[in-house]
Amino acid sequence: MAAAVPRLDPRHYEPARVPYEVRRHAGTPDTLAVGRPGKVGLLELAFEKIGERTELTSHYQKSPLQIMRPLYFDPARPDLAVTFLMSTGGGILQADRLRTDIRCGAATAVHLTTQAATKVYRMEHDYATQLVNLEAGPGAYVEYLPEPVIPFVDSRSYQRTVLTVDADATVVAGETLIAGRLARGERHAYQVFAADLEVRRPGGELVALDTVRLEPAGGGVAGPAVLGGHDVMSSLYVLSPLAPAARIADVLHEALADRGLLYGVSVLPQDSGAWLRLLGSDTRACAAALRTAWDAVRRLLIGVPAPELRKT
Repeated sequence: MAAAVPRLDPRHYEPARVPYEVRRHAGTPDTLAVGRPGKVGLLELAFEKIGERTELTSHYQKSPLQIMRPLYFDPARPDLAVTFLMSTGGGILQADRLRTDIRCGAATAVHLTTQAATKVYRMEHDYATQLVNLEAGPGAYVEYLPEPVIPFVDSRSYQRTVLTVDADATVVAGETLIAGRLARGERHAYQVFAADLEVRRPGGELVALDTVRLEPAGGGVAGPAVLGGHDVMSSLYVLSPLAPAARIADVLHEALADRGLLYGVSVLPQDSGAWLRLLGSDTRACAAALRTAWDAVRRLLIGVPAPELRKT
């Protein structure tokens, strides 16, 4: 067996492939370069079921990535480890390379979220990347629902999320992109935002791939096949054997039917679950709709409502 790549080796924290739309901005910053202290953020977490609840059994962090200790405040699921993912840097800067690895063992119950929105700041040189690898073992129930990503003017970023989900596990994962600092009148002023979300089985089999490539220059995000002038794009992916895929899709559709938002729902390949994508321009309305969808699938799959999460 080949030796593991050291954590601080670029082969560990650099994406194996960066989309051309982002890669063409590669350069050498005149401040801190790629790999310098504070530019490589690493977070590794492992959860296991111990007794009656899920415990954090392994933890490694390298600034700017860090966590709060798991909390247990869901009254309907006291076994659920609620974990807040945080950054000491306040956002993502040029030449940042961030990687998060989360392993949720058999029969674990974990909720993962971020403390605040992820801000991607202006960049004059190079670009930023963020990798998230999430594994869910047999019988696990995992929610990965980070706050929105907000790419600021002239930012260039790529995020890759890989969900490795056992056929007997449930994962509810969400993503939201906001067009910019809307209160300042900043809309789609970033240079490029690219994202890939992959769903795989433990053996590596690809189940689903969702690809986003947004380059606002020249009107590249305003067309009817892209964002159509909307400021918010949210997605929710539900992978679970606990209900038929068609039923999950119906529940998602019913949850958003009266919200007045543009959205679509479909079944995922292999009847592994369902997903939705919604578009809007009211950030609060979109956030409320996504929460309603999360609450609806939670009630369907595990018979309890979504808890209130208070963040500062």
